[in-house]
Amino acid sequence: MPQQRALQFNCHDCRLFGILHVPDEPWTRGVLVVTGGPQYRVGSHRQFVLLARHLAEQGIPVMRFDYRGMGDSEGEMRGFEDIQDDLEAAVGEFFNAMPQLKELVLWGLCDGATAAAFHAANDPRITGLVMANPWVRTAHGEARSTLRHYYLQRILDREFWRKLARGGFSLSRALGSFGQLTVAAARPTAQVESLPERLYHALQRFRGQILIILSGADLGAREFMGLPRQHKHWCALLSLPRVRQASIANANHTFSRQVWRDEVADICARWIRSW
Repeated sequence: MPQQRALQFNCHDCRLFGILHVPDEPWTRGVLVVTGGPQYRVGSHRQFVLLARHLAEQGIPVMRFDYRGMGDSEGEMRGFEDIQDDLEAAVGEFFNAMPQLKELVLWGLCDGATAAAFHAANDPRITGLVMANPWVRTAHGEARSTLRHYYLQRILDREFWRKLARGGFSLSRALGSFGQLTVAAARPTAQVESLPERLYHALQRFRGQILIILSGADLGAREFMGLPRQHKHWCALLSLPRVRQASIANANHTFSRQVWRDEVADICARWIRSW
C-alpha cells in the first residue's frame, strides 16, 4: 500500500510544503505535479490527490506541492511565469527525499503545463512532460476559438433561437460582441504570438518524451488545437515520434467528472511506463 509523507523545504527565504506518495516498490522515474494557478496541491475536484494515488499504486512515486504564495506555502502569490525557482526547489527536494530516483516527469495543468515546459528544457533530470490543456492564451487565439466553437454551437442550438423569439436574448449585444471577436481574430499582432512561440521553443529544446492531454469541451484546449492548423512549425513539432496527444471527449478544463479523471490517470500511467 503506497504511503503519503509530508514534506517541508525552502525556496529562497520561504517555506514550501508538499506531499510525497511512495509506492511499496517505487520506480526510478517519478512524477512532480505542477499546479495551474490559482490552485494548490489538492487540485480541482481533488484531481491531483487522486492522480497521485493512482500512479503510486502503479509503482510510480509522485510529489505534489504548493509553490510560494499558494496553499500552505509562504510568500507572495505569483503567476506561472515566476515559479521556476519553486520548481527547482521542488525537484531537488524530490530527489533528496527519494535517492533512488533517476529521472522525473513534470505533470502540469493549464498554465502549470506551460510553466513545466519552460522549466524542463533546462534540467537534464526531467525526461518527460505531461501537459493537460496547456495555456497558450492570446487575444487573437481566444477570439478565433470562441468564434469557431462557441458561436457556431450557439447558432446550431434550438434553445438559442427560442430565446431570441421570446425576446429573452439581446441580439444587439450579441452582435456587438461578435463584431469585436471578428476584429480580434482577423488582426493578430506580433505580441499576440509571444506565448505560443515561447512554448514552441521550450518544447523544441526539450529532448524528452511529451504527452499532451486535451479536453474536448475546453476553449483553452481548442486554442492549442488551432496552433498546428495555423503554423507549420507547430504541426512539425507535434508530429514528432516523441510527442503523443490524447483527447478526452466532452471533458471540461479541469476534468470535473470521475470518468474523465480516471481516463486521464489511466492514460498517464500507461504512458509513463511505456518508455
